[in-house]
Amino acid sequence: MKSKTTAALLALFLGGLGIHRFYLGQTITGILYLAFCWTFIPSFIALIDFFVFIFMSEHRFNFKYNFQKGFKH
Repeated sequence: MKSKTTAALLALFLGGLGIHRFYLGQTITGILYLAFCWTFIPSFIALIDFFVFIFMSEHRFNFKYNFQKGFKH
């Protein structure tokens, strides 16, 4: 199971490289973050992702990112 706190911290500190996307299993998005990291656009998006993860409820996070891992309603 993925952790909301871990995803938020990865987005804050390593989000410009897309590490949080790799952690969440979104490999294609992570590669795009890596490809464009020199533009600092992924860093800005990762900062937004950080706040989205912080304010997202635990239930919604689990439904979105842990549903395939056996999470039930």
